[in-house]
Amino acid sequence: MKKLDLTGQRFGRLTVINEAGKAKDGRIRWQCLCDCGQITETPSTKTLRNGTCKSCGCIQKENPPAKTHGQSDTNLFHVWNGIKQRCLNPRSQAFNNYGGRGIKVCDEWREDFQAFHDWAIKNGYRLGREIDRIDNDGDYEPGNCRWVTSQTNNNNRRSNTLVEIGGKTHTISEWSRITGIPRSTLQKRISSGKTPDEILKR
Repeated sequence: MKKLDLTGQRFGRLTVINEAGKAKDGRIRWQCLCDCGQITETPSTKTLRNGTCKSCGCIQKENPPAKTHGQSDTNLFHVWNGIKQRCLNPRSQAFNNYGGRGIKVCDEWREDFQAFHDWAIKNGYRLGREIDRIDNDGDYEPGNCRWVTSQTNNNNRRSNTLVEIGGKTHTISEWSRITGIPRSTLQKRISSGKTPDEILKR
């Protein structure tokens, strides 16, 4: 079998000068001249031929890996990811109530966590607060979102029923908090058609 000779051949920025002996595992190493002027040795014939080794390392120096925001484990990142999941992922359990009914994430936030992060910090975000859409039929975008307590957020959900009693309108959860009557009890009384006095009876 004829011995493979790569001398003079070019691979990426590397031009093979000559064979540089064998590595401990028996693979042939090659001495190469890089376009930047550096001489380097490649690990094996395979790394040259499959494109793994294209330069002396100067390509990596010129194009370093993009820096990540380093916040993938933070609560705010999970909030951002949750927004995208329920609006963009049909397999999300919450999709039908969000993306499935046309709720979108603005381009600025959808493509860039840092943009969402910066908006959040400038607009009252702190641990324990939840994102809330001011218009429940509107999109996730700066002008339609705010940070609220979980109690406020729960009161604003589409599924909450507004109930008017004695000229005052509140959700069932709010009436429960105001009167001290369990929410389930209020729900049953309202569903059974009780009068306002009967609904609020302790």
